[in-house]
Amino acid sequence: MRKECILYKPIKWELVQCTCCSHYCTIKNSETWKCWIRQNIDWKLYLLVYSQATAINIDPIEKKPLFHFHPWSKVFSFWTFWCNLFCKFCQNWDISQTRFSNTQDIEKKWEYLPPEAIIDYCKKHNINIIAYTYNEPTIFFEYAYDTMVLARKNNIKNVFVSNWYQSKEFWEKASDLIDAINIDLKWFTEEFYKNICWARLKPILDNIEFIAKYTNIWLEITTLIVQWENDKEEDLLKIANFIKSISVDIPWHISAFYPSYKMLDTPATSFEVLKKAYEIWKKVWLKYIYTWNIWDSGTESTYCPKCGELLIKRSWHIWQKIEIYWEKPWICHKCSEKIPWVW
Repeated sequence: MRKECILYKPIKWELVQCTCCSHYCTIKNSETWKCWIRQNIDWKLYLLVYSQATAINIDPIEKKPLFHFHPWSKVFSFWTFWCNLFCKFCQNWDISQTRFSNTQDIEKKWEYLPPEAIIDYCKKHNINIIAYTYNEPTIFFEYAYDTMVLARKNNIKNVFVSNWYQSKEFWEKASDLIDAINIDLKWFTEEFYKNICWARLKPILDNIEFIAKYTNIWLEITTLIVQWENDKEEDLLKIANFIKSISVDIPWHISAFYPSYKMLDTPATSFEVLKKAYEIWKKVWLKYIYTWNIWDSGTESTYCPKCGELLIKRSWHIWQKIEIYWEKPWICHKCSEKIPWVW
């Protein structure tokens, strides 16, 4: 099902410019461009996957990963196909890079799921959060936007899990509708983004600063560590100091790479490599650092940054033990240090 896009503008000679993400693609008539699902049809830009979800999941919020936003809540997650980045290490490549794979009969994989049906399901099953996730939600903006508007009217929270390559036009339209985001900050050099992701770093850094300074959106960050690519100590310190310059309270998730897509010969990230990054970033005095998608309850758990008291014990993103005051869950039960949560 297709729908005319909101974020685009016509330009000369039957061209249109998509203004949804920072690629700002200029698209000829009858063509799509980088994300493959926004097409110029007779000088109008259309989203080709409106109300067409690839699949849905009911996830724990910790799987997004969001550890400080409505802990142990259920989340309705849905996604479509394709992406606006082309990361060689993509862990969801069968969804996001399908156009380059051998997947057949893609059209048969769609499930008709209009925004109204998503809201009805959430209300029926007492789910109060919707996540736009797995592939890049920016590119199916009109589908996400209509869903977010209905969610807001029904007191349902909206969560984006994103590479955060959005445009300023995206922000003008959607920032008031998003409650929390997890940004996939892949690394801290333009060279890495250019060679590995076919994108630029600066728009992502600008967007992170915008969120922190000018919105009330809850922010967490995830970085995938790939051995031999982005595990050098000097680079680990650069990215840590950038996040510290914004806020030491931002939860940061260190994710393990597993051989995938165009990097099948690269070894899986060991826990030792993740632990090295974890220890380096702790020394920079970032308060809430977590390893993710690797077995270790110690570095997935939340501790008070002042007294070291265990507050929430997790393993494989599932909470196992909680030591908090339910009357005042935003403070440490031992020393009364304020903990940044959204409850």
